[in-house]
Amino acid sequence: LRCMPPPNTLHRPSQSGASRGYSYAMFRMCLGEDSEHLCPPEQVAIEKLISTRWRLLMDGDRVNTKSEDGSNACAAYLEAVDVAADTLRLDKAPRTYRENFTINYRALFPDQARNYRVDVLEAGFEQYATIWVNGDKFEFSAEAMKRAEALQRAWWELGAVLERWSQASRQPQWSQRPARSELRTALVALDFAWASFEHKYIAELIDIEEKARRLIVHAIEHERMVAKLEEEIHQPEGDGGEALMQSPTYAEAQKKLVGSIGHLNSVANTRRKGRDDLSREVLFDAMATLRRCDIAEHSGESTERLIAARILATDVVESFQAMRDYLREVEHCLERVDPHLCNNSGLVARLADWEESWEMGIRYMQHEKLLNAVCDLVAEIRRAQRVAPALTAMCEECDVELFLVLPRMIWLRFLAEPQQHAELLRSLLPHRFPKSPEAKAQWDAEVEAFLEKYRATQRLLIGRAKAADKEQEAWEALVQRVVSGDRS
Repeated sequence: LRCMPPPNTLHRPSQSGASRGYSYAMFRMCLGEDSEHLCPPEQVAIEKLISTRWRLLMDGDRVNTKSEDGSNACAAYLEAVDVAADTLRLDKAPRTYRENFTINYRALFPDQARNYRVDVLEAGFEQYATIWVNGDKFEFSAEAMKRAEALQRAWWELGAVLERWSQASRQPQWSQRPARSELRTALVALDFAWASFEHKYIAELIDIEEKARRLIVHAIEHERMVAKLEEEIHQPEGDGGEALMQSPTYAEAQKKLVGSIGHLNSVANTRRKGRDDLSREVLFDAMATLRRCDIAEHSGESTERLIAARILATDVVESFQAMRDYLREVEHCLERVDPHLCNNSGLVARLADWEESWEMGIRYMQHEKLLNAVCDLVAEIRRAQRVAPALTAMCEECDVELFLVLPRMIWLRFLAEPQQHAELLRSLLPHRFPKSPEAKAQWDAEVEAFLEKYRATQRLLIGRAKAADKEQEAWEALVQRVVSGDRS
């Protein structure tokens, strides 16, 4: 029985299959089937194992696996452990449990080979009882922690055997090399402890990941319900979605979908604010705006003033549809979705676009005066481009000078139509456009003085105009000055 390890160092996995395999490996050695003599290839494998062990980087009493050099050194040592076990013809611990892993983990553990991975060893030594995913706390079981401790013991026991070998090589007169059976016992114990921990740790990780994906699963379920109602509710041709928007059932389903997207956004959107307060009303108002644009277009009205409104509303609707398309796509490959949702670049990109578009929707779709002012301003800029071609070039090329011209264009439009554009200027210069009950005027004295100066200038330009449409000529002169920035 000399080859048996001491009772307190023998790790006995809880799985019956692993226990039987471990007992069988020990039984073979006890029967003397394995000679104590190391053949030359076995000696070479053990010497290489010891050599790679010396290259391990340590942080106190722990193996350094965090740095690149430390991780590479550890990977080399684990490979040497595997090679030594194969060279000594040791039985492997059963690893049939890997067949039940998800597709992601089966890619990491494709067969029954030992496949010692640095990240599994790191998890065994770190022994994190809890992890946080998407803002939620998850705990590993006491059994997982127990198996991690068993793995640590087996790791250090193998290290102690290899250290005795090294000492015997350096000082043969004082030390004796461990017997072959001791090396085999230590390697087998490590393998069975490793498989036991790997099984429990990965199984619990899979469970945690499934729970962490629930946010996106809920969003998928809500999207599926919205799609089902869209098929069931009759929509007359040319209705523009009016029948759907009037359905209380559809409104509730859509509200839940928007809420689930908002929850996803608060967890995964690392590019922007991660807002979860963007309501379904933004989408409702955007669709209503699009219907108004369509009605105006079909009735033959000029749509130039509606261009900005259509663009803003379309962005709201399309960003929402892009999120729905994404949910439909990942529904069939959920295992490929990183449980840390912020690591999914496709999801984050769509959420960032959704949040930005809906913030603009809140700002303009839900404030009619502001939306009308923006629409009028955009129409005025397009009109100004026909008078000053340089402005067209600035817009097409995003010229730096454009950002000097735009504020002047905003002021020019306000000065021409102060009541219509007061709300827009208030959003940009709140200190100049007070809205408190105590305020006696819509804007302060300096703005009023500016208005008086504009009116005087306009009267002067109209008085000097030679064209039939004197106001048009005066306006063109002001636009030319605004675009060129000429103060002479």
